[in-house]
Amino acid sequence: MPSFLEISPEKLSRLIGTPGAPMIIDVRTEEDFALDPRLVPGSIRRAHAGVASWVGSVDAEAVVVVCQRGGKLSHGVAAYLRHAGLDAESLEGGFEAWIAGGPAVPDAKLPQRDAEERTVWVTRARPKIDRIACPWLIRRFVDPNAVFLFVPAPDVLAVSERFAATPFDIEDVFWSHRGELCTFDVMIEEFGLASEPLLRLARIVRAADTARLDLAPEAAGLLAASLGLSRMYSDDLEQLEAGMLLYDAFFRWCRDATEETHNWPAPKKRA
Repeated sequence: MPSFLEISPEKLSRLIGTPGAPMIIDVRTEEDFALDPRLVPGSIRRAHAGVASWVGSVDAEAVVVVCQRGGKLSHGVAAYLRHAGLDAESLEGGFEAWIAGGPAVPDAKLPQRDAEERTVWVTRARPKIDRIACPWLIRRFVDPNAVFLFVPAPDVLAVSERFAATPFDIEDVFWSHRGELCTFDVMIEEFGLASEPLLRLARIVRAADTARLDLAPEAAGLLAASLGLSRMYSDDLEQLEAGMLLYDAFFRWCRDATEETHNWPAPKKRA
């Protein structure tokens, strides 16, 4: 049972992937991190000893601090953050407790970060399905502050080179379709995020993105909503923000509501 200064791995797991997820700060020592260089999904690395220098840059309503075992480092940093007026908790049991049952993102798979510690990605302009689904996955499970650049298709690789941005969902790059899998599938696999809800969502995305609507009955709805958004917005970033809500809803259905039905009129009770 966690104390009021802690959050359990189970509770944190329910928050990750949702719009209300806390900022997660990993303060493991370099030695501990080297033993298992993976991250709780969506977390960022910060040095516990430098908390006084970086606390002012924390912009979040709630923070969860992760150390190796949920002891002195995470409790000390969380206390420092609370002193600065932030709502901060320590992850009960630390990273060791998390990986006992939760997914972890390999640090080696993460692209290099810019001067503001954000991953930067680039893809083709006028996104429809995969190029909205992938940014949603990245912002909800990999890097909440990720930057996405939408440019004309012929310029993606050149922009990638000039601006140190990671290309995705174009031919002949690492983050792209593989066989029958779409880029969203690939990212779930490579980032170590496979879970029943995300794999269910991946099937829907794949069906809608590759015109195989028979793979999932929900795919037709995702396709229609996605094409509708593409007609509503001429600005790709505005469309992405609208699409975030769309994928939030599909994810919550995949996680929490697949057995729920809705009927009208309601069945009459027998006398």
